[in-house]
Amino acid sequence: MREKDMVNDVLSMVNSSLTGYASVISQSSNPQLRQTIQQIRDSCENFQYELYKLAEQKGYYKPAIAVDQNDIVKTRQQLES
Repeated sequence: MREKDMVNDVLSMVNSSLTGYASVISQSSNPQLRQTIQQIRDSCENFQYELYKLAEQKGYYKPAIAVDQNDIVKTRQQLES
């Protein structure tokens, strides 16, 4: 398996884990469990971002083109009204 494939697989798995953590956090009524899962999620997000930066540097991942700031403002206004 190529390094690029391994990095993309790990990114995909981490993204799935983050979705799962969000679900557990939103459904947890135990404050200690909720806090623990939030800490795990935060650590996972940091790992995901570092791996994403590595993938981008190596050309394994191409982010979407930058969006014009005016488009962001326009979309936000539409969603808020």
